[in-house]
Amino acid sequence: MSQRTMVVDLDRCIGCKSCEVACKQENGVILGCTWNKVLTVGPTGTYPKVEMYFLPTMCQECKDAACVKVCPTGASYKSEDGVILIDKEKCIGCRYCMMACPYGVRTFNEETKVVEKCTLCDQLKAVGENPACVKNCPAKCRFVGDIDDPSSDVSQVIQKAGSDSVHVLPDVGNRPSARYILHSKTATWKE
Repeated sequence: MSQRTMVVDLDRCIGCKSCEVACKQENGVILGCTWNKVLTVGPTGTYPKVEMYFLPTMCQECKDAACVKVCPTGASYKSEDGVILIDKEKCIGCRYCMMACPYGVRTFNEETKVVEKCTLCDQLKAVGENPACVKNCPAKCRFVGDIDDPSSDVSQVIQKAGSDSVHVLPDVGNRPSARYILHSKTATWKE
């Protein structure tokens, strides 16, 4: 079974938010909603030893996704390549999935009255392209691929970084598949 996911190299992320803009433009995300949000972690420490990094947050493509489990209509589902998607025709706007997501990365579209989220630009994958956030990142810090395939870009980036520098958002039994690379020379990973 494959697990398509994203890896973000935080050593390279400059916090420009090009990924947010590209996502909104490609997917028609309405004002007030974001499928991809860049957070600032820090600054922490005391001068002259101060650390800070930028943390893009998007769907973590969990292997055991709570959002899928709680959906009463089956609108939230997992595709064959492990990406969690929403069938907007089935979504009743109950927002159970939003409450179940431990990362707060789902949004409610007030215009269409359905829940939305990052799809890893499934529509672009269908034509052989990378997600808009990956294509438009000036720092080239985003990678998408099958994390279960050792020859994929994401697996190779993770291997090259070394296990001490590869991080995940807190796992609360949902097994997030997205990975973040942050070497100690850049900053200390914060939970």
